[in-house]
Amino acid sequence: MCPTTNRMPCCWDVNGRLLLDTNDTQPRGWGPFVRSIVSRYKESFLLQLFGYGEADMINFFDEDGVRIEPRASLKLPVGKTISDVASMYGVRYVIPFSSMHRYQRSDSAWANEYVTPLDAYANGFDNEDCEILPAFIKYDCETGTFDEIHPALNPGGLHEPEEFGDNWSEALEPKEVDRLRSYFQKITHLGKAMDFINVRVGGQDNIIEYQQRGFKKGIVFEAPRRSLMRAIRWETFDDLLIGNFMKTQMVGAWPASRLYPDFTPYTSKYSDNGLAKTEEELRKYFREYRQRAPVNYLRHRIQSQLASAGRTRIDSSSPLYRVAQKGWWFINKRLGL
Repeated sequence: MCPTTNRMPCCWDVNGRLLLDTNDTQPRGWGPFVRSIVSRYKESFLLQLFGYGEADMINFFDEDGVRIEPRASLKLPVGKTISDVASMYGVRYVIPFSSMHRYQRSDSAWANEYVTPLDAYANGFDNEDCEILPAFIKYDCETGTFDEIHPALNPGGLHEPEEFGDNWSEALEPKEVDRLRSYFQKITHLGKAMDFINVRVGGQDNIIEYQQRGFKKGIVFEAPRRSLMRAIRWETFDDLLIGNFMKTQMVGAWPASRLYPDFTPYTSKYSDNGLAKTEEELRKYFREYRQRAPVNYLRHRIQSQLASAGRTRIDSSSPLYRVAQKGWWFINKRLGL
């Protein structure tokens, strides 16, 4: 399993061909093991979400309320990343997967500007050992041939938030404020990383205090009542983040990576997915993965620290970030996942 998502990639043997689905996971220690499985197959297929980066939380605002242009606006060659990932796993084919989405709510439609079109996936792809296949195909695992499906384009159209029960003018009830506060206060790491979280609903501020004074560093979320409370109730806050209708304002001195590494992993991954909220629960959580593969886990931790240092100090939209990213891929190819 992946220690940030509580999952491992899924592998299926279909008539001697390997299907590798790595969505919602990253190679955090288990990469060499998965690569060893891939090496046993002549034909292997990687199914993974790729794109400009809009399939993440990009609805950020600065302290003056001005939207921060996401890295997805650069529209960097997607094929280059696909090529690098394919080399790391050693797969024979890549199929763009879980990537063909559009935003249909009127309060998130602005993000469609950054959605990756189908013809962009091959842009920059350069891998002699791997082939990128069309996104929509029917593959015959007996003959090794495929046909493109060519599904009709969804006509789309926008839907108002009210169709999903979201009224931006509705405020929280007192018991909902208590539930909201309990949700965030149980994640003890947040109190070490920030002074407060303010969840603005229906124009009303609901402040979760981690410090008694100061309030120099925090996060302001602005969200509609129904979607917010469903995410709190079912502990699926990541779904609220990537929906990109909730607004996120960073207050104070935050790293260039914003919600990483001190908010999203601890909230959406360790707590919601892994059920590890306190420091003691986190120690037990990571100890389990360390015991399964000590050497690979140690290597992963070193790699993670190096990567985190770069992400938190370098703006992801800058040329320097792209240079560092190229170096990162080079090192991983030489040393393994």
